[in-house]
Amino acid sequence: MLTQASVQALTRLRAYKPPATQWYNCPLTRRAAVLILLFPDRNGDLKVVLTMRASTLRSYAGQAALPGGKSDTLAESPFDTARREAYEEIGLPTTNTKLPPGFKVEHLCELPTNLAKTELGVRPCIAYLCPSSTSSSSETGKEHSSSVEEKMIPRLDPKEVAAVFTAPFHGFLEDTWDERWGPPPVQKDGRPEKWYRGAWTDWHESRWRMHNFYMPRPSSSSSSSSSSPPSSSSSTPKSNPTPSSTSAAAGGTMEPQGDDPRPAKGSVDDLTAFRVFGMTARILVDAARVAYGEEPQFEHNAHFGDEDMIARLLDMGRLSEMKRKGEVLTKDVLRRASKI
Repeated sequence: MLTQASVQALTRLRAYKPPATQWYNCPLTRRAAVLILLFPDRNGDLKVVLTMRASTLRSYAGQAALPGGKSDTLAESPFDTARREAYEEIGLPTTNTKLPPGFKVEHLCELPTNLAKTELGVRPCIAYLCPSSTSSSSETGKEHSSSVEEKMIPRLDPKEVAAVFTAPFHGFLEDTWDERWGPPPVQKDGRPEKWYRGAWTDWHESRWRMHNFYMPRPSSSSSSSSSSPPSSSSSTPKSNPTPSSTSAAAGGTMEPQGDDPRPAKGSVDDLTAFRVFGMTARILVDAARVAYGEEPQFEHNAHFGDEDMIARLLDMGRLSEMKRKGEVLTKDVLRRASKI
């Protein structure tokens, strides 16, 4: 019931072996992980689950993000951390036995650790949410596949986030919106919004490609009985009702760019497009590169993760257990680290 491209993508991810990681060399306070949760849509294509962070959070408030956060103990693996945080943020159970009947989560692989501006080593963990082999045999193939998006994703209950939404996984390799994903993104004045915008900047002592993707927010009237697949699934707390796709949109020229920790202007309720950018976008682009064995249609950095830079920072005494007053990850710090 999966497309051939999806089957091959999952096979590549299961076989992927990341290089040695610096994640375990980081002290507990510098360890974090995110969950790239994939699932099949009703057409057998892979989608990924994302969140919009609550505007009240201390870091990266009001931004699109992958479920995740800091490790609690040194005994936690990256996948343990990612699963625990996904439970706390979106209600995804930490074990398959606690999932609704007929579903399971398979741990596929981990990607090289990324360096956040907040001086965290962020380990991406990729998992596959799918119908288990014990699901009712009376279901047809398409019903079996679509049950994940149409039955499981809406059950995810946002706890620390403002909304849960989904996006086409292969889309993070494409530079234009594909009509098979549904209605395209629009700006606040109703004009079409680009799916992808990118720009080069300076970071890590090199030219750095910052990606921006604009995922249209689905209408609250989206139904599993619709004749065409919805562009995404979303869940929002009752205090934040989902607006229709014709309300105000993200993407104005004053939006924060790249890995800027400022929240987007206004509340999630004001958006019709969720902007996926910064480290989150980079991680998704790299994950899609591994999964599909393809390079993006847009310019990008060729390397995966920041293992080398993290090792250099650790060698020079950065990323310590306790963050010192006034300690900021500046270009000068990265310049000195690059010379080690």
